[in-house]
Amino acid sequence: MAPIRLLRSAIVPISGYPSFRWFLVCTLASALGRNGYAVACTWILVASDGGSAAVAIFVAVVSLTELLVSPIAGWISDRFKRRPVFIAADVIRMLASLALTSTDLPWVICSAAGLFAACDRIALTASQAMIPSVGAHLKPDTSNSISFFCMQVGGLIAAGLVGMLLHVISVPAAFATISAAFFISFMSMAFVSGTHSRPRAIDTNDRRRLKIDARFVYLACVYALLYGGGTLVSILGAGLILDEFGGNALDFGKLESAWSAGSIVGAILLIPLARYAKHSALLIGALMLIALSFASLKLSPLLWTLATFAAVGTFYNLGRVAVEVMLQATVSNSALGRAKGIFHCAGVAMGLILFSAVSFGANRLEPSTMFLLYGLVTLIATGILIGLRPKHAAGARRSP
Repeated sequence: MAPIRLLRSAIVPISGYPSFRWFLVCTLASALGRNGYAVACTWILVASDGGSAAVAIFVAVVSLTELLVSPIAGWISDRFKRRPVFIAADVIRMLASLALTSTDLPWVICSAAGLFAACDRIALTASQAMIPSVGAHLKPDTSNSISFFCMQVGGLIAAGLVGMLLHVISVPAAFATISAAFFISFMSMAFVSGTHSRPRAIDTNDRRRLKIDARFVYLACVYALLYGGGTLVSILGAGLILDEFGGNALDFGKLESAWSAGSIVGAILLIPLARYAKHSALLIGALMLIALSFASLKLSPLLWTLATFAAVGTFYNLGRVAVEVMLQATVSNSALGRAKGIFHCAGVAMGLILFSAVSFGANRLEPSTMFLLYGLVTLIATGILIGLRPKHAAGARRSP
């Protein structure tokens, strides 16, 4: 009953704000499309005998694209109106997904990944930069929690639905469904208003300037470690199911569903934990629990592995939402796009390091062993962050 009460407390404040409701519909549909795209491409690459190495190449293409595009996406989000930017990127994502209904060749998937990733990063940066203004009637922790909740619900639906379509029907049906999700996404965004998408004339140069200090660097490091854990799940999840458990597409869908279900719980948990959202202890705890969860995978049966991925998803999203709240408390709305671009660059850099490690160890180490090693790295890095933690990691509240 407690989760129901938490959801009711979140739904009541948005009942009188149709623009924010449309934004949430857009967020859910967009997440369904982008996660469904990742699940479909990952499984096709693994099933084509490419294994984790082929998935790593796919992730590398996506990561390199995002590394180059993230700063540009941040600048675009701060310079132009965010709603039309999102819609344009969403239309291209829809067309890119629709193009894959006619082929499942690995080289085509990897080639198309660059275009999709560029538009995906622009769309996601623009939409997340809208949260403070579209959800201005709510507290920052509440608006972010609800938005990330919808995002993870979309991911959960994508994991189960796309896995089923790949196993029961066909690859074209999966990508057609993904394209339909992006269509719903940009149509919903067309009804969103009140985004204050561009810096207003009353913004001063000081408020528009992005200040990079110790707090900013600390949050970027936490974001990079969290993002690295999510990247490792994307790279090794399918290989773990196929190589170590002999599973199929439905089993992989279960793993993705467990991850998404845990992420939903993580977003919900921040509502009662709002008072702790700006305390770095929450971030440190999330990192340590993720590290310990990864370490436990080595000797886990399939059922425990699914439960572990649900736990990792919980801690991952709890940390991600907390980072978003802390970032919005330290950076002005007119500089938020650039800040998120820098954060994502830090995360992608971590992802590229992991890609290199997986490419080197794919034929030498089991996926569970690589999860264990990343857990150890995360524990060591977390210990360093504890020692270098700024006195006021949350910083001052963002000026409106």
